[in-house]
Amino acid sequence: MSKVNFKAIIKMFFEHSGVALRQLAEVARIPKMIVVYVIYNKEKKKIYIGQTKDLQKRLKLHNEKIFEKSYTARFYGRWELVYKEEYQNRRQALIREKQLKSYRGRIFLRQFIPAWRNGSADPC
Repeated sequence: MSKVNFKAIIKMFFEHSGVALRQLAEVARIPKMIVVYVIYNKEKKKIYIGQTKDLQKRLKLHNEKIFEKSYTARFYGRWELVYKEEYQNRRQALIREKQLKSYRGRIFLRQFIPAWRNGSADPC
């Protein structure tokens, strides 16, 4: 029966673990993107412009009306993503969100919302 070299096994484990830990550390350094998004409710012809780090989770919150007093919870119907942009930091995302909420921003968004393209709905 051969003797097991535990020191070699432990050394090998820590060497490989170190590689994995370094890779995880590199991934952790990559900042999450901030997404500025526009959602549209066809039934009520309303839009909502916001920002988040987790777009899928936020869309779910809008559609399940988790926040009862929020703007999107006031309207029945499904909210659909019509436009999004990604930014490196919250400051850039806030600037773009304000631009999209302006009159010119809403004119820009018309091209992404079918009901607005033909002028049948008010972009407010």
